Parts: sequence; structure tokens; C-alpha cells
Amino acid sequence: MQLNPYLMFGGQCEAAFKFYAQVLGGKIVAMITHAGSPAESSVPAEWGPKIMHARLIVGDQVLMGSDAPPAHFKQPQGFSVSIGIEKPEDAERIFHALAENGTVIMPIQKTFWAIRFGMLVDRFGIPWMINCEETTN
Repeated sequence: MQLNPYLMFGGQCEAAFKFYAQVLGGKIVAMITHAGSPAESSVPAEWGPKIMHARLIVGDQVLMGSDAPPAHFKQPQGFSVSIGIEKPEDAERIFHALAENGTVIMPIQKTFWAIRFGMLVDRFGIPWMINCEETTN
């Protein structure tokens, strides 16, 4: 079994996934638009270039998403995409990159369970938690 976050955007899915691929060091393996697909006739013409399905691979993890037409889009709430990171410097870099032009909910910092932990909502409205746990070796 595999659990994957599926993110919904209000028209910025392509830009978001290109940004996530850059920040997280992943590879976009699918970026399918409505135009030219069997679903093309079910969306307004201006919605043709919007993303019907995107898939990003980061290591052995998968992040998926799409653009929701305006009548179906709801601002994300009640969840966060959580990233577990091994190195504190990577946690700092990823946190600050995702936070750029977004909203920091909890600055990245040391906590009782982690070397670094922080929460933010990125420029695309997606909530994230960055977690770099203490390890005992």
C-alpha cells in the first residue's frame, strides 16, 4: 500500500509542481493538461491549459496534484504535507525556500523532539511541516 498526498490548486498547479521539483530535488513524471484529453469538453476553453493531473517523484515518495475548476476549488485546510528530513541544513534550506512569498506559521527551530521543526503555508496556499528529528546512533 502507498499513501500519497494529492493537492488541489486553483490554477497554479504547473507553477507549484515546477517549484516543488526544484526545491525538493524531485522529478515531474506527469503533467497532463485538460487540452487534448477526453476531459477537454467538460471544462471551459480557457481551462484547457490547466493541469488535470501532475505527478512528482522525490526519492521513493510521490506527490500528486491538479487544478480544480473555480466552482470546485476550496482553499486547502485541515492538513499539512509533512516532510521528514535527515540533515538540519537541508531542513533549513527547504523550509526557507517553501516559505518565500508564503506565510510562516511556526518558524523553523529546535523543539523537544526535533533538531529543526517549522510550519508554513507556501505561496500556492499549501500547508507544510518540515521535521528533522533528533537521532540517537
